[in-house]
Amino acid sequence: MEFLTKVWAKEATAPEAIEDITGAAQEKPKPKTEKASTSKKPAEETTTAQKDWGYDLYPERRGETFKPKWTRVLFGLEGQENIDRFKCEENVYWCVKNGPLVKLMMGALKSSGCPIDLRRHISCEVCDPTVTGGYDPKLNQIVVCQNMAKNKSMVHGVLTHEMIHMFDYCNNDMDFRNVDHLACTEIRAANLAHCSFLSAMFQGDASPFNVKEAHQNCVKSKALASVLAVRNVSKADAVAAVERVFPKCYADLEPIGRRIRRNSTDQQKAYMEAPMYGYDVY
Repeated sequence: MEFLTKVWAKEATAPEAIEDITGAAQEKPKPKTEKASTSKKPAEETTTAQKDWGYDLYPERRGETFKPKWTRVLFGLEGQENIDRFKCEENVYWCVKNGPLVKLMMGALKSSGCPIDLRRHISCEVCDPTVTGGYDPKLNQIVVCQNMAKNKSMVHGVLTHEMIHMFDYCNNDMDFRNVDHLACTEIRAANLAHCSFLSAMFQGDASPFNVKEAHQNCVKSKALASVLAVRNVSKADAVAAVERVFPKCYADLEPIGRRIRRNSTDQQKAYMEAPMYGYDVY
């Protein structure tokens, strides 16, 4: 039994309950009859589709205007959206000019025939507090959550992560509604942009006796959390998808070419090595 299957089995409660994307237990849905599915209202279908696609996490993607709550305005938590957007865009511009992994990804996307226009392909928006960024494949646009990614380091991580999704979408026949495709690109993003021994330790996956296995477990945990955050699927289906595609997707290191260690020169090395593998230097 694989790592995620063990973890999920350990956390599972009653067999009649599953977890939704917010982590709250809900009653296991009963099989729907054909009559019930055809009688669904158009408004309900639209809401369900938006939730399944992940747009409930990004209100502005649904065409809604963010309205701050007066109670949060009093405590200074909301009400400065225009200032936050300006700071977010400033951090994005800094990362594009100075972030080695962001520069590498932009060069790789340009070499793949998908150059990035900052005004078109990157948007700072107010998001649900559970996410720091996202990739919208319908609009081919990266969302940086201005209310969550507050500094250059976080924005650099968000841009690198989401540009890996954009790179996968550019170079492969990807269907983000396919949970296996989604799991694969989330595995690659976690593998190349996030997981290190330190991050694995914070997640509780680290082991000083088997660093390789600890890194793999960190990637699986991160990918599983990402799949559950943006798609309305059961945890069992998400676990199965991650385990199915993990060997192949974990071994795919394009276009960064190496797993990045924290507090090392790996980012600069990866950027300098990019031309050796046919990628433009941005």
